[in-house]
Amino acid sequence: MPRIDDTRPFLPVNIAVMTVSDTRSVEDDKSGAALVERLERAGHRLHARAIVKDDVAGIRAQAQAWIADPEVDVVLTTGGTGVTGRDVTPEAVEGLFEKHIPGFGELFRWLSYQKVGTSTIQSRATGGVANGTYIFALPGSPSACRDAWDGILEAQLDNRHRPCNLVELMPRLNEHRK
Repeated sequence: MPRIDDTRPFLPVNIAVMTVSDTRSVEDDKSGAALVERLERAGHRLHARAIVKDDVAGIRAQAQAWIADPEVDVVLTTGGTGVTGRDVTPEAVEGLFEKHIPGFGELFRWLSYQKVGTSTIQSRATGGVANGTYIFALPGSPSACRDAWDGILEAQLDNRHRPCNLVELMPRLNEHRK
């Protein structure tokens, strides 16, 4: 059964948060704020936060800057994962992935189904690894961000989570480059 092993010390990770939106600012970005509040409450560090327009090149450039920074362990994006013409976050970030984490999107949609039913098929939430950095693209609603954090990311970004977690894999993410 999943559990937290309190005999291990908590290891905070550095997380960058990107909100993808043509209309939001930091002042009214409820989804980004929800992620920042949760990651800080969990004991992690906010490394950077940005608002980026719904544009493949802009999203990709910001993600590339963060994955090139050895201080960034995780990039969380919110917004742009739907199916409309302006929703391009998966196209922007999946092209950077060296490894896809298909279970993230699958589990997110399973959790979401329990709240929004079949409407969950409209989400293209995705996750992967690029240059030793985890990237998770979440929908743009505050509720979806809370669900992804509370239901998946909080446990997987806690090195004490058993039977396993993503943090303990971090030292090995770039071993193919050696």
